[in-house]
Amino acid sequence: MQTSKTRRKVAPTAADGDSGDKLDQLLLSAAICNGEDLGPFVRKAFSSGKPETLLHHLRHFSKSKESEIEDVCKAHYQDFITAVDDLRSLLSDVDSLKSALHASNSQLQSVAGPLLSSLDSFVEAREVSRNVTLALDSITTCVQLTELCTRSNLHLSQNNFYMALKCVDSIERDFLYKTPSSTLRTMLEKHIPAIRSHIERRVNKEFGDWLVEIRIVSRNLGQLAIGQASAARQREEELRMKQRQAEEQSRLSLRDCVYALEEEDDDGLGGIGDDNKDGYSNGGNGMLGFDLTPLYRAYHIHQTLGLEDRFKQYYFENRKLQLTSDFQVSSMTPFLESHQTFFAQIAGFFIVEDRILRTGGQLITKMEVENLWDTAVSKMCSVLEDQFSRMQTANHLLLIKDYVSLLGVTARGYGYPVDALLDVLSKHRDKYHELLLSDCRKQIAEALSADKFEQMLMKKEYEYSMNVLSFHIQTSDIVPAFPYVAPFSSTVPDCCRIVRSFIEDSVSYMSYGGQLDFYDVVKKYLDRLLTEVLDGGLLKIINTSIHGVSHAMQVAANMAVLERACDFFFRHAAQLSGVPLRMVERSRRQFPLNKARDAAEEMLSGLLKQKVDGFMTLIENVNWMADDPPQNGNEYANEVIIYLETLVSTAQQILPVQVLKRVLQDVLSHISEMIVGALLGEPVKRFNINAIMGIDVDVRLLESFAENQAPLLSEADANQLKAALIEARQLSNLLLSNHPENFLNPVIRERSYNALDYRKVVIISEKLKDQSDRLFGTFGTRGYKANPKKKSLDALIKRLKDVN
Repeated sequence: MQTSKTRRKVAPTAADGDSGDKLDQLLLSAAICNGEDLGPFVRKAFSSGKPETLLHHLRHFSKSKESEIEDVCKAHYQDFITAVDDLRSLLSDVDSLKSALHASNSQLQSVAGPLLSSLDSFVEAREVSRNVTLALDSITTCVQLTELCTRSNLHLSQNNFYMALKCVDSIERDFLYKTPSSTLRTMLEKHIPAIRSHIERRVNKEFGDWLVEIRIVSRNLGQLAIGQASAARQREEELRMKQRQAEEQSRLSLRDCVYALEEEDDDGLGGIGDDNKDGYSNGGNGMLGFDLTPLYRAYHIHQTLGLEDRFKQYYFENRKLQLTSDFQVSSMTPFLESHQTFFAQIAGFFIVEDRILRTGGQLITKMEVENLWDTAVSKMCSVLEDQFSRMQTANHLLLIKDYVSLLGVTARGYGYPVDALLDVLSKHRDKYHELLLSDCRKQIAEALSADKFEQMLMKKEYEYSMNVLSFHIQTSDIVPAFPYVAPFSSTVPDCCRIVRSFIEDSVSYMSYGGQLDFYDVVKKYLDRLLTEVLDGGLLKIINTSIHGVSHAMQVAANMAVLERACDFFFRHAAQLSGVPLRMVERSRRQFPLNKARDAAEEMLSGLLKQKVDGFMTLIENVNWMADDPPQNGNEYANEVIIYLETLVSTAQQILPVQVLKRVLQDVLSHISEMIVGALLGEPVKRFNINAIMGIDVDVRLLESFAENQAPLLSEADANQLKAALIEARQLSNLLLSNHPENFLNPVIRERSYNALDYRKVVIISEKLKDQSDRLFGTFGTRGYKANPKKKSLDALIKRLKDVN
């Protein structure tokens, strides 16, 4: 086919004629050839009023193009003729192809007919097979579903709820929407929620039963844990006792120490805190039934049901309600009887919670347990404050304090803070000791009032050990022969037992109370017991119940023994408080019963002075103007010495040496004063040198008695006894001196007459008369030379009067 000629633009050419029309014609032709817009030409023609000219130009252009159109049509016709020829040749080829196709179709029909019939049979068989397969799959699904349902029912009948839920979940996930039976599907849709609801109810019922059972288990568990803490404390106390014995042996330089291996009994709580940490099969000690299986199964089932958070909240609220009910203190039962159950219940509760916290898999959080514990501590503190404020018996406070401290030890072992509880115990420390002092005051008063002031008789060695060795009041390490008569009365061991019990009770209250160094507190109250209670009770007995020398002597002997016992009291308090004995011995203080001791010795001295005063009345029988001095002393001196010797022989059996020395010293000083007082008194108007020589003999006899006590006391003590007679001795020496005016010499006076009062010397010296001063003695003695001793004495009297 020939291609048409391309359109070419016609450029305007110049021609003859009107140049304007030609130019317009050329422009119009160019615009038409170029396909431009003819609007401007149309408007120009109408605006100039020459549309005919435009039409003329258009007609001229049309005519000029007719020849071109004819040429194009001729070219296109030739192409059409060529195309028709090609189509005719193609038609013949199509006819031949049609014949070939018909032959091939006939051949295909003859060959494919049997195949098509076989294919139809195959399709039919395949549909049957597909239906059979579908039926078999449905049957298999139903069988598997039935097996799962049967297995779920079996698990339900065996209370194996977790496996039953797993079966139900498998049925719902794998078979509910695959089951071919709408009836079966409807049944499953109805029963699956019912089964889950049934399992939830059953598990909640088991959990409710566990909540009821765990309260009893918690109480038993708390009692067991606190009992174990008490046993551990007892073992610790036994070990400390052995250590104290070893320290005592070391202090006494006893080398024969016995060493033995200590076997620790591992009798702790065992399974309570550490067994079965997987936590699902069992939660603790089977002996107590401490089984957390129902709880963990309920928790696991609720996790499986997707109700984990709801079960956590349900568990926490129920346990919180149980704890709140545990806080109730019965007003019908005394707290002393119910306090162990009260605290054991709370202790067991938190032992269980600690176990669940560690093994429950976030069933309860640490924050929740700590909040519950803070609530419990606050309630226990308020209960203790209320109950302690009502109690008026120290032993009751001690029993409750001991149990609370054991609770603290148990709780601290599980990581719970107990400082607030210990603060409450420390807060009531003063009240406890005041009650304890009050009880001891009554006991000491009873013990003192029951004393017969007789030496205690011990027939057996155990009595000696119980009454003497246990308080370290023995004077020798040698065990005496039995029966043994002690130098003290029964009130001494009785009071020692009371004080020792006070120390042990005080240490028991202060121990395990959070304060490590409490010896100063125990010592403070021990001082109060000794100085206020025991010393006051002894003073009262001394002032009201002592009516004889034997009673006074026994009380004085008791005071000496109690002085040794006081050393034991402070050592015992230090040992129980864990303070080294060397620190106690280094800070040794004065005897706390010094008032009673001084009163006892004063009472004994007073009674002895009264006895001595009875014998000293015989001084009235002295011949103050005797012609010859008595050679063996005056009667009163001999009687006094006999009494004093009898007294010493009796007193040395029970009175310590120093007490006896102080009493004798006081009595001899009193005798000296009585002698000086007799010379000074109004009944004696005058006396001569022979009477003074007799007094000198009396003083020598008394001094000899004092010197004879040296084997019993010591040389120094005997000299001190002798020094008690110094006033009578110096007065006798002065009156017998050849130069009495030496009294005026300060040096001599300080050395030889320092015990004399110059006023007494003046009065007594004026009574001394010489032999020449007899009545009417001057008539026969004219020209008698004056006695120089008399002159010296007169000068002394005159000088002393001038000084006065």
